[in-house]
Amino acid sequence: MTCDRSTAALSSPVFSQTGASATFLKLNHGLTLIHQEISSAAVVSVDIWVNAGATSDPVGAAGMAHFLEHMIFKGTEAIASGEFDLAIETEGGSSRAATSHDYAHYAFTVAANQFPKTLDYLAQMLLNAKIDAEAMEQERLVVLEEWRQANDDPDWVAYQHLMTTAYGAHPYGGSVLGNEESIRNITAVQMRDYHRSHYIPSQMTVAIAGAVDRDAAIEVVNNAFRNNFADRLDHCQEPMATVAATVAITGINRQTMSLPRLSQSRLNLAWVGVGVDSFVEAIQLELLLTVLVEGRSARLVQQLVAERGWVQDIAGSFSLQQAPSLFTIAAYLDAEYLDLVEAHIIEQVQDLRDRPLPLSELNKAKRSLNNNFTFALESPSQLASFLGYHGLLGCESLCRDWSTAYCAIVRNTEAEDLQHLAQKYLSTQNYVVTRLIAEANS
Repeated sequence: MTCDRSTAALSSPVFSQTGASATFLKLNHGLTLIHQEISSAAVVSVDIWVNAGATSDPVGAAGMAHFLEHMIFKGTEAIASGEFDLAIETEGGSSRAATSHDYAHYAFTVAANQFPKTLDYLAQMLLNAKIDAEAMEQERLVVLEEWRQANDDPDWVAYQHLMTTAYGAHPYGGSVLGNEESIRNITAVQMRDYHRSHYIPSQMTVAIAGAVDRDAAIEVVNNAFRNNFADRLDHCQEPMATVAATVAITGINRQTMSLPRLSQSRLNLAWVGVGVDSFVEAIQLELLLTVLVEGRSARLVQQLVAERGWVQDIAGSFSLQQAPSLFTIAAYLDAEYLDLVEAHIIEQVQDLRDRPLPLSELNKAKRSLNNNFTFALESPSQLASFLGYHGLLGCESLCRDWSTAYCAIVRNTEAEDLQHLAQKYLSTQNYVVTRLIAEANS
């Protein structure tokens, strides 16, 4: 889950660059820059990813990374609160920010001639955030309200219930938002210390896509980050490494939670997949998920929605992360069908383990996944986001050859590869089931 902050959108042109290759390099102070020129664009999109997500929250300060994301926009000694947003919107641009377990990221899209000035603004805010105690008390109320709204959202509750059940003590099992007690107790001193040790160039990946050439992009990024970080070079600390914990599911862990005023039940099944060290298998797991739930002809959509009518909607998720990610299937349904639907999903998983996919079904899934990938990168902002995130994770080859590498992995996957993948990761004896039902049905 990400917690997102965005401003009004700027229209960006659709583009297509078959065979395009991005620049991937290290700049001063260890900052990673990924650049893709799009000569047909009239805008530049920048996405800055910071290796400072919820997994780096200090002990006893859950929610620190997300809270700091809010405070970044309260400005610096030289930039007033709201000044950055005003500058973006005045020029018809857009900006957004989000925090997840692995990262915080900050993005904007502006007209090409506004790119240097806007990046300098954002670099100042990221590196020299004021973190004023009085402003922090005001923003604490906003963060607490966001936490309350999330806990009133059945989908968020179902998601967090699944994450906590599947990951347990692993950092991914905690909420990105933290908890009420920790949010209330985080101090300005704690946040300044956290900011100074995590918001440093060596922990940042800057992705740029749009109407700026390679040399100009390098010069603008170097100037923005070198100039705004100069007064901290003698004082910065390298961040403490996040301690990795083992992720494993043993047996069938079935948990049920009830909520008042819930109109439809939620059923979630999850298996532990792979992390960034196995990104080829991660893409193949996306293909396997496509077979099951992507599109009207996908197995579970056809069988459970169209034919039987047991569920109102069914979807899946698998996203590459630092540590192994969850391969999940989620359904909206009436409580009377919970057992039937779970059993049917497991039957289909067993079928994927027992025999290779028919060629026609495999090819249909490949076309669907490759089309989705292509459509998801049609604008500079989408491409900058993709490059920045995968650059943060260290997937250099995937970033350099973004226009061909992903689709080549999908294209070269055989039916036997997916069968092996199902056997390796989708056990019918080791998985998590979480069920969210109305209190009247509990």
